[in-house]
Amino acid sequence: MAEEQISSEINKLSLSETQISLVTADDVVFKIEPAIAKEMETVQSFIDETDGKITTIPLPNVFSHDLPLIIDYCEKNIAGKITKEFETEFVKKLNNEEVKDLFLAANYLNMTKLLDFLSQVIADRIANKSVEYVRKYFGIENDFTPEEEAKLREELAWTFTGVDKDEDEN
Repeated sequence: MAEEQISSEINKLSLSETQISLVTADDVVFKIEPAIAKEMETVQSFIDETDGKITTIPLPNVFSHDLPLIIDYCEKNIAGKITKEFETEFVKKLNNEEVKDLFLAANYLNMTKLLDFLSQVIADRIANKSVEYVRKYFGIENDFTPEEEAKLREELAWTFTGVDKDEDEN
């Protein structure tokens, strides 16, 4: 009985030390620790469904330019070092397209904390912006006729007050 328990503990220990390989949509492999995988609910689900036997997980909706940022965020979260300063620096150098790509990756990986943070970043970036800016930001084509749009702008004129000047940022 004691030998069985020791063997079981050794198996758990070796499993916890096993790195997990994540294969991005552009076929780049990243090796992560199991603690990082636990931060990514989608990845953890793969592991749980195979009783920990899977060590290579494809991520068809995550690209290699996003995964290092996600891993960095996970490491800081595990260490309890997610601060406003960290979050500010985390997105400071990212343009709008990069933030949206990261948002989509976090959504696919089911990372609630990162997803909530990025949602707020996007909301802040489109706050007080014109309809045209928001359409451009999200790649939405205007489906109103000029007459329909003019009528809506007249009826809802109050919504267009206090709008910031559009930036030419991607």
